Amino acid sequence: MASNSSSYKKYQIRNRNPNPKTSVLLVIDMQNYFSTIAKPIIESITSTIHTCRRASIPVIFTRHCHKSPADYAMLGEWWNNDLIIDGTSESELMPDLGRREEEVVVEKNTYSAFRGTGLEERLKEMGVEEVIVTGVMTNLCCETTAREAFVRGFRVFFSTDATATSSEDLHQATLKNMAYGFAYLVDCRSLQHALCLL
Repeated sequence: MASNSSSYKKYQIRNRNPNPKTSVLLVIDMQNYFSTIAKPIIESITSTIHTCRRASIPVIFTRHCHKSPADYAMLGEWWNNDLIIDGTSESELMPDLGRREEEVVVEKNTYSAFRGTGLEERLKEMGVEEVIVTGVMTNLCCETTAREAFVRGFRVFFSTDATATSSEDLHQATLKNMAYGFAYLVDCRSLQHALCLL
């Protein structure tokens, strides 16, 4: 469930625009497994991807998947082993995203896109200082990745209308937490304005 994009303004404490020369767009876990949650934000997320491409901001996708029970860790216990198994159609990125062949896909097996993936090193090699977080689920993988980016020294921008989760309450709770301590909140339109693409 995605939020009404204007409702996040009440949480904003700070405002800033991303720097396209040092930013990357992270598209978190937009996979068939999450299609029910993700479909309502397809338009917002594809618009954000298009905006970033036009501004020459690299786009990196993540794909959550498990190869065997050995990598389930706490997620297996928490979700009763109902996990995304690599090689299944559920594990594939949603075709509506229009990912380009040259755009990187980072595989992960926990909420964080940084844990054990080499993402931090890749971003530093690219000269990235800022991350724009989009995808699903707002309060799990998106929030965990945003928090980890912040504590690793990246400036974080968190999309309010290109993220979604299972309930509006959980979505709003994350936006409130992000604005309070971790991220600048953005939406499709504010990103277009910030990057001078309107």
